Amino acid sequence: MKKRNDLPQKIRYIYHLDPGAHLNPVHGVWGGINGQGEIEINFYTESEKFPEYSEQIVSPDGSLQHEMIPQTNVHYVVRNISNRLLLNAQTAQAFVEWLEEQLNELEMDVESDESAPVFNPGSNIKQ
Repeated sequence: MKKRNDLPQKIRYIYHLDPGAHLNPVHGVWGGINGQGEIEINFYTESEKFPEYSEQIVSPDGSLQHEMIPQTNVHYVVRNISNRLLLNAQTAQAFVEWLEEQLNELEMDVESDESAPVFNPGSNIKQ
């Protein structure tokens, strides 16, 4: 065991961005506590479902008319899960504290700039 005098005075963290890392938008989150007592977080984006096919009518002269897609009474929204995280309790708590700090800073920036659009986190998110 190291004595107090042998402990380093500071620790430097070096950040490496993996070439495969992508910046992804997030429209929502889904998850919960798994059987191991960890928090599973699945971030998703939402978009309209693409039709399975579309068709165009070909006129006798060979020109294409308007494009048609099949009509249905059901509205489909696709939730694409692009990022998944697995956090232990300590990391989850650190994440919550970090996120609260960021939101507080963002709110202070908006309050100091009256001409900026008002940020209302989660105002239109329904889960």
